[in-house]
Amino acid sequence: MNAPNFKNCTEEELWRYVAWHLESAGVRTVLVGGAVVAIYTEGLYRSGDLDLVPDDFQKSKIPVVMESIGFLPGKSRHYRNPDCGHLFVEFPPGPVELGDEFRVTPDEILVEGRTIRLLSPTDCVKDRLAAYIHWKRRACYDQALLVCRRQKERVDLKNLGKWCEREGGSAAFKEVLEHLSETGD
Repeated sequence: MNAPNFKNCTEEELWRYVAWHLESAGVRTVLVGGAVVAIYTEGLYRSGDLDLVPDDFQKSKIPVVMESIGFLPGKSRHYRNPDCGHLFVEFPPGPVELGDEFRVTPDEILVEGRTIRLLSPTDCVKDRLAAYIHWKRRACYDQALLVCRRQKERVDLKNLGKWCEREGGSAAFKEVLEHLSETGD
């Protein structure tokens, strides 16, 4: 796989490149967090980093793979490419969980013969709303709403409503529905 232009690549371009190389070494990852928002909003939101949750059984291979594609270890679990000043890659511990929901099935896409994974649009919204519900992070609510608007055919509002109720976020779900109805989404 050809490297993206590191100086101005998008979150999606960098994710495809890094995840593809990790997958080739047997390291299964799932993209979570703000980079997923950036992808589903087609760049309306910019993250600044990629959070790739690795398969714990293969994570010892990460440093070798990252170095082989030009990324240097930074503090903690961060990796940077010297030519990519606007994005870095982080490997938070797994498993992928969305509040109390711990059996998350990511979306899979095929890239040049390899399967890479990211949260589905519905799970991306859950991820952002979890930060809003539990820590009152309004920016995360705004990101969730942006994904709902841009991916309206792919966000399962019924599933989202049930999840919000289990998380103690019925008011947050009601707020989402109100904002969507105001804009005709």
